[in-house]
Parts: sequence; C-alpha cells; structure tokens
Amino acid sequence: MHKVMALDVGTKRIGVALSDFLQVIAVPHSCIPRQPEAKAIEEIIKIAKENRVEKIVIGVPVNMDGSIGSQAQDCINFSQKIVGFDIILEDERLTSEEAEERLKERKVNFQKNKGLVDIESACVILEQYLGK
Repeated sequence: MHKVMALDVGTKRIGVALSDFLQVIAVPHSCIPRQPEAKAIEEIIKIAKENRVEKIVIGVPVNMDGSIGSQAQDCINFSQKIVGFDIILEDERLTSEEAEERLKERKVNFQKNKGLVDIESACVILEQYLGK
C-alpha cells in the first residue's frame, strides 16, 4: 500500500497533506517555503519517499469560469518539475475559503500563521481527490 500526497502550491508557501495507507483519511503534514524552488521540490520528494507516496495531487486554482489563469498556470508549471511520481492535477476552487472556515470552527488563530491555511487547504484538496 502507498499513501497519496496533496500540495497546495502558493507563491510563498506549499501546504502538504498525506493520506493514510488505506487512502481514506487526509492528515495535515507541513508547510514548505516555495523559494528557493529547487529546495522546495527536493523537500517534497524527500517527504514523499519517506512516506511511501506514489501519487501527488496538486491543487490548481482554476478560475470560476473554468479558465486557466496565471496562478493556475504557475501550479501546472510547478507540477511538471516533480518527477518520479504520478502527478494528478485537482481543481481547487474555493479550498482556501473552506480551509479558513474549518480553522475558525476549531478556534485556530491562523491570522499570524498563514501556513496553517495552506496545510488545511492541502487536506481539503486531498479529501476532494480521495472522495472521487
């Protein structure tokens, strides 16, 4: 059995979540600085190998009308730099809003630590993928 990793790729940070081995539950993992990009990719690959990951789901912030904007294109370009894994692109419209709502419900103060939103967003992306 293998785990699935999900990434919420932003311009400053990358939120990481992992599934369990049954690929049912999404578990928050970490937040990685996006820059320098080569180091970020190295860290993603390290986490994936340590956790027996075969698939990496990358959230793509598609515009509400379904078009690909600059941020979505940036995520697609980033995904192409990760080699050795099955890469799945997942529409992640409104995941940040859902992540913030979840954190508010748990009374987590994320205002001074936006990385918490990125990690929770990665969980939302992974849950969306696993639910298909």
